[in-house]
Amino acid sequence: DDQIERERASQHLAGGCCALAAIYLMGKFYVANAGDSRAIIIRNGEIIPMSREFTPETERQRLQFLALLKPELLGKEFTHLEFPRRIQPKELGKKMLYRDQNMNGWAYKKIEEDDLKFPLIFGEGKKARMMATIGVTRGLGDHDLKVFSSNIHIKPFLSCFPEVRVYDLTQYEHCPDDVLVLGTDGLWDVTNDKEVAGVVMEVLTSYEPNDPCRYTMVAQELVVRSRGVLKERGWRLANDKLGSGDDISVFVIPLGGPGNYM
Repeated sequence: DDQIERERASQHLAGGCCALAAIYLMGKFYVANAGDSRAIIIRNGEIIPMSREFTPETERQRLQFLALLKPELLGKEFTHLEFPRRIQPKELGKKMLYRDQNMNGWAYKKIEEDDLKFPLIFGEGKKARMMATIGVTRGLGDHDLKVFSSNIHIKPFLSCFPEVRVYDLTQYEHCPDDVLVLGTDGLWDVTNDKEVAGVVMEVLTSYEPNDPCRYTMVAQELVVRSRGVLKERGWRLANDKLGSGDDISVFVIPLGGPGNYM
């Protein structure tokens, strides 16, 4: 991340990206995630999460705590407190549910002038945004990203440090159908873990265990099903719901079996 910052002018590096890495070392898989990509292991039909997404919702308390410590980062435009909805001026003096950096649940507070500022974190689920700008809170780059029509930098709230999970391959006997799946949010936005596992098993069983292309075909099928089919109303899945409009990258890595021993 520091290198990107140093080279952003000379290399014309604008924007940023998430990072998801899997490293095999001495019998173990180390999966590091910074962003909203996801990794799962499918072993004998069982789903084992190997990462978690970092979004304004999942990192609410970290972001609020930083804003509390350094209120100058909010540019007098945002409040670090979270409310169920946007506060209106007519609600000054009334009580409203809120939560701060120390709270998991909600409590009531009397609305003050400072509470009329836009919340640091606003929205729910995939629509949650930090400073009404970005929906992911870890990754690389974005050193010049600012809140729209302002001089407020967002980078201080973004972390490049990943969460690392470890999987010991030596503790289990893995068959050719046991895999590690890495995917960007374009996959997981429309396809859950159970559906991914279903596609993995469906495709793998249609190929011989020693056919190396079977894993590539799983990845291809996951991309195709998550994108959907282009129709008059846009890209649609088999159930007619909207397909993923984001980029979709998928890797399927075998954990064992003929010709695939680590």
